[in-house]
Amino acid sequence: MGVVNVTPDSFSDGGRWLDPAAAIAHGHALVAEGAAILDIGGESTRPGAAPVPAAEEAARVIPVIASLAGAGVLLSIDTTKASVAEAALDAGATYVNDVTALRSDPDLVGLVAARGCTCCLMHMQGEPRTMQDAPRYTDVVDDVRAFLEQRVAFAVAHGVAEDRIQIDPGIGFGKTTEHNLQLLARLDELVALGFPVVVGTSRKSFLGRITGRADPADRLPGTIASTVLAYARGAQVFRVHDVAPARDALLVAAATLRAHGA
Repeated sequence: MGVVNVTPDSFSDGGRWLDPAAAIAHGHALVAEGAAILDIGGESTRPGAAPVPAAEEAARVIPVIASLAGAGVLLSIDTTKASVAEAALDAGATYVNDVTALRSDPDLVGLVAARGCTCCLMHMQGEPRTMQDAPRYTDVVDDVRAFLEQRVAFAVAHGVAEDRIQIDPGIGFGKTTEHNLQLLARLDELVALGFPVVVGTSRKSFLGRITGRADPADRLPGTIASTVLAYARGAQVFRVHDVAPARDALLVAAATLRAHGA
């Protein structure tokens, strides 16, 4: 899953793809690098990010989605708002990636059910503006698993087909470095829920804290390491900024595991 941030303030590439033409070109480049999904978002969810009005968010992403609709890959709208998701689905998206797991907008679950699109339900403690203010858990993996089970049950009860649901532990969303590492180390406990697991570690700050890399652009080796480890533990979808190197790493990991009979 290649990231297309049509925002001025995303943590690692804010402003770089804000112009629709630049975002469209970037999307095509990620497809050429091997992306199977493009995740297109018009509102940053970095720690401390401020909300964006729905009309402004839609104005950022809809031209990009409409232009990429013929790119031959799945298009995902990264939003928490039903009105933005509906416009994106009308423009050619078939996947809704909601960092609030259908909690933010009461109309979103009905839209996802009615349109039969795939959705990703992600765990986040708090909200982007406050999520890194001393996050606490009893046991982060048990707590995240229980939350995701509850949100899956909510989605299914409102008509979303089980085979259209994916889950995301929300690496970096209301978690300390140790929380993130526990989730990665015990990812198989989330895989056991039976839904495709999406993992997004790309360029995130916990990788910088481990490696000493302050610039997000310098965190590609850490991204690859965490992505490969997540794959080995059963994750199926990997949300990354740097598609080509992540794809190569995953191809080598997959070939090695096959050779070992895994």
